[in-house]
Amino acid sequence: MDWINKDRQYIMDVYARLPLVVTRAKGYKVWDDKGKVYTDLFSGISVCNLGHCHPKVVKAVEAQIYRLFHISNLYYTLPQIEVAELLVKHSFADKVFFSNSGAEANEAAIKLARKWGNQFSPPKYKIITLEGSFHGRTMATITATGQQKVKSGFAPLLPGFIHVPFNNVKAIERAIDKETVAIMLEPIQGEGGIRIPSPRYLKKVRKICDENQILLIFDEIQTGMGRTGTLFAYEHEGVKPDILTLAKSLANGLPIGAMLAKEQIAMAFSVGSHASTFGGNPVSCAAAKAVLKILTGTELLEYTRQISAFFKEKLHQLKERYKIIKEVRICGLMIGIELDIKAQTIVEKCLQRGFLINAVQANVLRLLPPLIIEREAIEAFIEVLDKILREEQ
Repeated sequence: MDWINKDRQYIMDVYARLPLVVTRAKGYKVWDDKGKVYTDLFSGISVCNLGHCHPKVVKAVEAQIYRLFHISNLYYTLPQIEVAELLVKHSFADKVFFSNSGAEANEAAIKLARKWGNQFSPPKYKIITLEGSFHGRTMATITATGQQKVKSGFAPLLPGFIHVPFNNVKAIERAIDKETVAIMLEPIQGEGGIRIPSPRYLKKVRKICDENQILLIFDEIQTGMGRTGTLFAYEHEGVKPDILTLAKSLANGLPIGAMLAKEQIAMAFSVGSHASTFGGNPVSCAAAKAVLKILTGTELLEYTRQISAFFKEKLHQLKERYKIIKEVRICGLMIGIELDIKAQTIVEKCLQRGFLINAVQANVLRLLPPLIIEREAIEAFIEVLDKILREEQ
């Protein structure tokens, strides 16, 4: 069966797909329709942080599907309550709203911020975001996104978003006026090329928000759930936001998003302010509960920090050998390798040799391996990347 041509016949052409038909996966391995095995160093864009088909997540989902698929948010369900309790217990937040995706979680955050800002006179509604950011593909979230390529063809966009340069505190200060309600940013930019802000940048932004009675929104859709070696990336600097968004790896592959907020902010929402038909679906929440139990009840985060140090050492050894590598950026298992050539060629050669990685911003290799990745797999990848870079220099 020519699955790729069948896909092209029936599915809208909105993805730059690689020529790989995945039929099954386990741990950090995936298999194609011809039986070839690959090492997954991308985790479905930081979704399967625990690896594919983690047995405890599978067990939780299997148990739930025999109990309840869906009942609507007009009633209470146990998995949703249990996940909300775990998220609050292990974060800064007091309240949770569930959605189906990261874009929807960010949409909810934008709405909550504006609803909260409506109490002021004049109402506060403007949201400052960063150049290079990525917040989703709804109309509001593409407007929030600081990359022109995702906005092209969709004008007019939602008013009230101001973009400022990345890692520039003074630019934020200049952008604030009496109608500014929030600053929204990713603690580390993922789609922007694994861009890590300077030390204390987040603390300075927090201070600006406090001084101006502005909300601080952290988009942790890619950085959250252990990706950076802590449950949430904001923990590295001890900077607590007012609102935080999650999705991707929250249920390790099942669709779910969450918007977390402090009590005094969450109170701006009342019955009817926002909703989601499938948000907090019992099956997805059962998976999310299992994920949170693993991340908070085992040594996996400590292991992530240790294996990150090992990966970093190996990548810096490559950087010393090849001038083609301009910079290695790594926090936990969120890894960017900036090159002075197009990165997609490297991605394609890695695929041919059995490794799944990604390219962003034209010249950055993005690696988001599952937190369970082993040293042997890293060493095998480094050996392959070494050979490919030798060919390219």
